[in-house]
Amino acid sequence: MYFAALLARTEDGWEASDTDLDDVETLSDLTDLAREASVDEDTVLVFIEQEDAWFGVVRVDGEEDPRIYVSNASAAARSSYGEILLTDELLGREPGAEDSIAALEELVGLDGTEDGEPETPDNSTTDDDDDGPDPDAVPAGPLGDTGVLSDLGLPEAELLMLRTEALSEIADALGAAEVLETVR
Repeated sequence: MYFAALLARTEDGWEASDTDLDDVETLSDLTDLAREASVDEDTVLVFIEQEDAWFGVVRVDGEEDPRIYVSNASAAARSSYGEILLTDELLGREPGAEDSIAALEELVGLDGTEDGEPETPDNSTTDDDDDGPDPDAVPAGPLGDTGVLSDLGLPEAELLMLRTEALSEIADALGAAEVLETVR
């Protein structure tokens, strides 16, 4: 079960609205959605939560690049909404690396050999097993900007300790618990 909401900061405090992410396919789409909810280009927070698995916070301040925090990157990677947040930049990958990998996979057969190249027998070993950690692996645990909410009242250390009911605790620290509960 997913929950998504926008919290937009205004002169009078925070305004919350639940958010339908069905039409959101990229971080850019999510950022545009947040900017549309912004009042005078002030701060907008996007909360996404998959029950008891992970949560994410995206902070959009005017035209600045979004700041992202994900509580459990490996769990988020298994989620269509989580994949939106796990950008190449956040994961420390070269932008477009997945496109390059896909192009290389087209050139190489499904068995891992190029056309005309003899296959390696199943019982032989290759040096591929000793290459070290998978560069495409998503780390377990928190990932992103741990200070994303520090200036709003939630220090990094407290954000890192949050697990279940995290969005409610974040909203409480921001003084927005009541408005978040109205859309939950």
